[in-house]
Amino acid sequence: MAALSTGPQPSEIEEKWRSKIVCGRFEIPWSGFQLPGPVAVMKFMGTKSESNIPSSAELDKVHPVLHPDGAVLQSPPPDKVQTTWIGHATVLVQMDGVNVLTDPIFSDFCGPVSMKPVPKRYRKVPLSIDELPRIDAIVISHNHFDHLDIDSVKKLTRRFPQLTWFVPKGLQSWMVDSGVARDQVKEMDWWEDQKIGDHSDVKFVFTPAQHWCRRGMFDRNKVLWGSWCVLGPSKRFYFAGDTGYSEEGLFREIGKRYGPFDLAAIPIGAYSPREFMKSQHINPEEALIVHKELNAKKSLGIHWGTFNLSNEYFLEPKQKIEAAMKDENPKSFITVNLGETFAT
Repeated sequence: MAALSTGPQPSEIEEKWRSKIVCGRFEIPWSGFQLPGPVAVMKFMGTKSESNIPSSAELDKVHPVLHPDGAVLQSPPPDKVQTTWIGHATVLVQMDGVNVLTDPIFSDFCGPVSMKPVPKRYRKVPLSIDELPRIDAIVISHNHFDHLDIDSVKKLTRRFPQLTWFVPKGLQSWMVDSGVARDQVKEMDWWEDQKIGDHSDVKFVFTPAQHWCRRGMFDRNKVLWGSWCVLGPSKRFYFAGDTGYSEEGLFREIGKRYGPFDLAAIPIGAYSPREFMKSQHINPEEALIVHKELNAKKSLGIHWGTFNLSNEYFLEPKQKIEAAMKDENPKSFITVNLGETFAT
């Protein structure tokens, strides 16, 4: 049984890994990050997409949606990490007696309005909020619309009024305005850790990621972003959220402090065109590097196959990870069908 890390003290964290605020906005404290400027954004908007998403009938064959077995979700194996991919970055993780949901989005659109040009889900959600098992905690990586959906927040709060929300620094007020009780929101800075309750032996640690935040015209980086480590007495889970690759060793640092992880959920999609996405979204090749640097025993590819957010062929993330793993047995980095449940 792995000992539960007490976590680093502030004095132990290098300055480049600590959150940084400049003129009221968070900034990436390490080198190598640069968001695309207006010209690059316009070029991206004018680039022809190669996603080539087919008809629903064809999607049912090549990218099916499974309905999870409710009995399995209600009774996960006590000695394993049981995981169900609900879609995009939404994952149900059941471990050490707690049920955790990541970046829940159950809506058809991921944006401020439910109409085009806001991206629409091209694969239906595998199960509804009413079909979920008990949810003890939800982790939010950042406030982009495809990771923080207000309708899902409201519905989950009504269904599970006692659940605990773990959110980045600066997001508590938004959560409260959306109907969540203030004492059920744990707002955290990088490297802080908290538990669901006084008697829980599962700890949630907010760790850095290379990304950014915005929901409106004038709120860029007013809220922090990051990744999550869920550390139980016997199992460890890592959720990357959204991130670019850090050449300076960010994921090695997280793996050194909190690994090895029994399971990591790592994004593999929304990476093309590369010159536009590189700083903020890893591609499958970089995801595999992250998997190794984290010291993850197994990783699940997420952030693909649900919303069309970029220009790569819609199945390319899955194909590239499978190609990288074809000579490995057992396979340590996998993809699964939407709604599929597995245990590790």
